[in-house]
Amino acid sequence: MTTTHHLAIPLTPVSPGRWTTIAAAEWRNPGGGLWGGYAIGLCIRVLEAEPGAIGEPLSLTLAYAAALPAGALDIRTRLLRQGGSVGVWEVEVYPAGSDQVGVHGVVTMAKRPNTPDFAFAKMPEAPDPEGLPNPDMTNMSTHFGASAFERRTLDGFPPKAGTDSRSLAWVRSRRGTLDKALLGMITDNSAPRAMYALGMSVMTTTLSLTVYLHGTVAELEEVGDDFILVECEGRVGGGGASDERSSYWRRDGKLLATSEQLAWYRERRESPE
Repeated sequence: MTTTHHLAIPLTPVSPGRWTTIAAAEWRNPGGGLWGGYAIGLCIRVLEAEPGAIGEPLSLTLAYAAALPAGALDIRTRLLRQGGSVGVWEVEVYPAGSDQVGVHGVVTMAKRPNTPDFAFAKMPEAPDPEGLPNPDMTNMSTHFGASAFERRTLDGFPPKAGTDSRSLAWVRSRRGTLDKALLGMITDNSAPRAMYALGMSVMTTTLSLTVYLHGTVAELEEVGDDFILVECEGRVGGGGASDERSSYWRRDGKLLATSEQLAWYRERRESPE
């Protein structure tokens, strides 16, 4: 039996803790490997389908060991520990038939209790997305993030060398109403912060990404197909590694997610004449 959702990541169970999927070519990034956000969505989706998983995804940390190709993939899931409310799972994604891990994830699942809310963070001021231009995608690739999300940028895009790494953008799903998998994928949808220091002269790839999914399933359902506001900034880069952190806000000011990412970067090599 194949499990499907409105976000098209089909999953076929093979045996306990073993799954397969087919990653469509549209999820490839310009370098040819699968977009990192796809792996985030896949890890969330497989645990939503995992019979032994209890609760909803609360956080995940992914290590991108090697680029994954489009096409057939093998997925392995393993429960590390289950408590009364919190369970910790391991997810590994491989090219089909390979024993070399492409993406390794540790995912926290939780039954969310009713507790008093509090918030210290405040959503930045931003004009309504409806007043911002709708980008023309007619002559642009709609692979990877562009195929899944619409972005309406306030400032900080396209990236260019300067003294400020901060960017703000409204983002909404092109693949149905917002859920945990789509929200996780949005966390890998911003331009690398090294480009805000060094311009387009660098190439980057994600090494590790941690996502905290603060919003509950019910709170994400309230978003529907509306925009959320993405605030992203970098702090430091050097020796080939740079960081970034992001916040993801519902229109009414509810903080839905935060993320931390470490990327590897290098200068583009000049092509020989």
